[in-house]
Amino acid sequence: MCVRETHADGTVVNDLCVLPADGSAEPRGIVAGHDFFMAPRVSADGRRLAWLAWDHPRMPWDGTELWVADLGPDGTPSGERLVAGGPEESIVQPEWGPDGTLHFISDRTGWWNLHREDGPGRVEALAPMDADVGVPAWGFGVSRYAFLPGGRIALAFGRAGFERLGVLAPGATSPRELDLPYARFREVRAAGGRLAVSAGGPAEPMQVAAIDPGTGGRAVLQRTAAPDVEPGSVSVPRPIEFPTEGGQTAHALLYPPANAAATGPAGERPPLVVMSHGGPTSQTLPVYSPVVQFFTSRGIAVADVNYRGSSGYGRDYRNRLRGAWGVADAADCVNAARWLAERGEVDGRRMAIRGASAGGYATLCALTFHDVFAAGASYFGIGDLEALARDTHKFESRYLDLLVGPYPQEAATYRERSPVRFPERISCPVILFQGLEDAVVPPSQARDMARALGANGVPHAVVFFDGEQHGFRRAETIERSLLLELAFYGRVFGFVLADDVPPLELEPA
Repeated sequence: MCVRETHADGTVVNDLCVLPADGSAEPRGIVAGHDFFMAPRVSADGRRLAWLAWDHPRMPWDGTELWVADLGPDGTPSGERLVAGGPEESIVQPEWGPDGTLHFISDRTGWWNLHREDGPGRVEALAPMDADVGVPAWGFGVSRYAFLPGGRIALAFGRAGFERLGVLAPGATSPRELDLPYARFREVRAAGGRLAVSAGGPAEPMQVAAIDPGTGGRAVLQRTAAPDVEPGSVSVPRPIEFPTEGGQTAHALLYPPANAAATGPAGERPPLVVMSHGGPTSQTLPVYSPVVQFFTSRGIAVADVNYRGSSGYGRDYRNRLRGAWGVADAADCVNAARWLAERGEVDGRRMAIRGASAGGYATLCALTFHDVFAAGASYFGIGDLEALARDTHKFESRYLDLLVGPYPQEAATYRERSPVRFPERISCPVILFQGLEDAVVPPSQARDMARALGANGVPHAVVFFDGEQHGFRRAETIERSLLLELAFYGRVFGFVLADDVPPLELEPA
């Protein structure tokens, strides 16, 4: 069973299909009628099929439907029925339990909690809590819970910006948390009574580890390469919550400067770099990040913002970006910086903002529509919302309907939130980084933004990388862009760099 996508005559069609494992026949469509399908799951006895479906303009974190059907010997479904879901209920990761019961994650409680179907039409929440077990379905196959012997279920869940791993015993109303040094769980799998996780923490780079669900004992199987640094040089974040527009609050992770071999000048507050994550329906988590540590080890504080619209804080918080993309996210980044400066934790005169993709868009919006930051760095950021609405792939082609408004009906709103149209409002230096093979945010966006900044006399630099797409992959690209970004901050903030940085020229000179 698989999801199929067919391109013909400019039309993209998705369906579920069945194909013999020996390749003796072509795939045969068995379920159609929705814009998207995901997660076909066959029960252990081979007699039932479960799957997820949803339609434009919703994304899978907005509203999905969970269906089940009886499955014939040739893979033909019959008796389809809707188990759960709808326009305002997001469901992820349906799985058949060892006893044949259908489990799934639903946010019908306001949080992505684990549920099961306890008989036709009866859905029960397992361990309901104000924490997200689920994550946005940007791709297929993410596993956030797994079945263990004895009716136990291991599950990852996020609370207050940190994720935990717990084991839910039969009949228990809450999971027993395991004592682990992790704060993010990308995958949770079970085999032979043990757990295999892909996880990381503030001082632990992403790694694959085997976990004993009884004792919490772990064995690291594979670790992402990371510099060998002293513990005192690793900045460990603390979650912060700060006031923002409309009497609401937003969240961030604050990383203070940390270097065992150096301290900042006496009586001087550190500069600040505010980070805005991509997505925008995503989340930043406290996992060891070489990029964050690159700045904190050089005396710069970092605030990694989970602006309104981020996942990990429940459905209501996630929905606060509806109709407000380019407004709420940028305002939250601005207010995080203001709050930290007012509390005396950073130097309010030396604050910068950076971000990639949607985070680059938030960066450009914060620089255009607010006057708080002294510098900004955009990595393949969106400067023109109209161009993005006109030219993108099927999955995200209606994403902006809920974030901004339907296009072209709301074309005026798209123009009002496009930084490229208001370069005269930007008063601080900007550096732009762009891959020349980016098909999501094409290089023309960076060129247009640089041209607009130059026409208005704003000091700027634009750096293109041949062979790079949406998200830099090459080590030399990542290293060079970070060193250039550091050189840029050094020039703007007026501090001397110990690093050997590449030459950087700003235009106009």
